[in-house]
Amino acid sequence: MYQVIASDLDGTLLNADHMVDAYTAETLRLLQAQGVHFVIATGRHYLDVRGIRDVLGVRAYLITSNGARVHDWDNRLVYAENLEPEVARQLLQPEFSEGTHLNVYLDEQWLAGSQAQWLADLHQDSGFSYELADLPNHSGEGIAKVLYIAEHEHLLTVEEKLIERFGDELYVTFSMPDCLEVMAPTVSKGHALTAVLAELGIPAADCVAFGDGPNDIQLLQTAGHPFVMGNANPRLTDALPHVPQIGLNTDAGVAHQLRKLFHMAEPKN
Repeated sequence: MYQVIASDLDGTLLNADHMVDAYTAETLRLLQAQGVHFVIATGRHYLDVRGIRDVLGVRAYLITSNGARVHDWDNRLVYAENLEPEVARQLLQPEFSEGTHLNVYLDEQWLAGSQAQWLADLHQDSGFSYELADLPNHSGEGIAKVLYIAEHEHLLTVEEKLIERFGDELYVTFSMPDCLEVMAPTVSKGHALTAVLAELGIPAADCVAFGDGPNDIQLLQTAGHPFVMGNANPRLTDALPHVPQIGLNTDAGVAHQLRKLFHMAEPKN
């Protein structure tokens, strides 16, 4: 029996414009009316995702910053894990950030080291945006996530430097090919989903989950019924070769799969 649906956003639940489509929103609202619980699990900031949840029109737990923050449907903070300040300060230095667009997530802020209108445009559903900051001189306090944005090939070199310097002292993952994200070592979407399921009193065996990126590996490993998007990153499909693949996010693949699982009729035109 499926009681919980957990889904990533970009590349999974959202369309090519990083927005919610009407078909997906209708599908989730109909399932909620049947008593199904929802969990949004994403690398995005909590304040951003709260706005997307409002657009979807459903009550949902929010796993954000790749699991560094968990809020319930009433916006109560359930779980929080920050980077160690000294480590965070090192991550903000040019040794790692040179050649990238550097970003930092705190509880109430999204800080960026330089202007990038295209990045703000990705958050048009919620209206959430960044503030410019002198990140190399930040105290490192209260940082949930450090995010480097650049061409994938360059980020591979950054990833290599981070692993060489910090090893398992950090959780380093790609949310998208051009987004390399760094959190505390105990953070993951899977760990956060376990906390949410415990709050709900629902076993992982009754959870369906969807994802498309390497930062979804632990999420899909935790859920009893995982699904990989047809547009998934090869790192994800290589890590979970036996997980079924479904349609594309550009074709509302999650909503179509949910209608199959729950034996829902398609809307009449």
